[in-house]
Amino acid sequence: MEIISNEKKIFSRQSSLFRLRSPSLNALRLHRIFDLFDKNSDGFITVEELSQALSRLGLDADISDLKPTIESFIKPDETGLQFEDFAALHKTLDESFFAGDCECDGSPDSDLEEAFKVFDQDGDGFISAVELQNVLKKLGLPEAGEIKQVEKMIVSVDTNHDGRVDFFEFKNMMQTVIVPSS
Repeated sequence: MEIISNEKKIFSRQSSLFRLRSPSLNALRLHRIFDLFDKNSDGFITVEELSQALSRLGLDADISDLKPTIESFIKPDETGLQFEDFAALHKTLDESFFAGDCECDGSPDSDLEEAFKVFDQDGDGFISAVELQNVLKKLGLPEAGEIKQVEKMIVSVDTNHDGRVDFFEFKNMMQTVIVPSS
């Protein structure tokens, strides 16, 4: 019973990390995700690109399982998902897998807390440069290449100068970049 409980906790943590259910997730942020997944910047996300992106995020899925679902959202004569198709797929998967499964309390900070947990990999309440670098690497971002660059990112939001980002610093930083949903 303990193994099942632990597996459920791991799945629950992973799914909450990638669950973007909040009304504050607007088209701009979803478009950023689309652009990250669209590795060749052709305006389409292929089944292979989506599979690779999910693998980088630690969500290994069998491509043969993904393909029928993804292809059902690809328009005829297209090579992959356009942004609108990706948004529709996201909405459908979100409703199918996470409806009524949110551990958040509905407060405005609950989505930020979930986002913070993505970066706070050891759960100590802080984001270190190494943790930030690990997430950036998983996303395939070039900024992850040099720890000095990542440390500069930390310093830019580290208002108490302790060399790491706490939740309040993270929240302040996010509030300056989040565009209110319409």
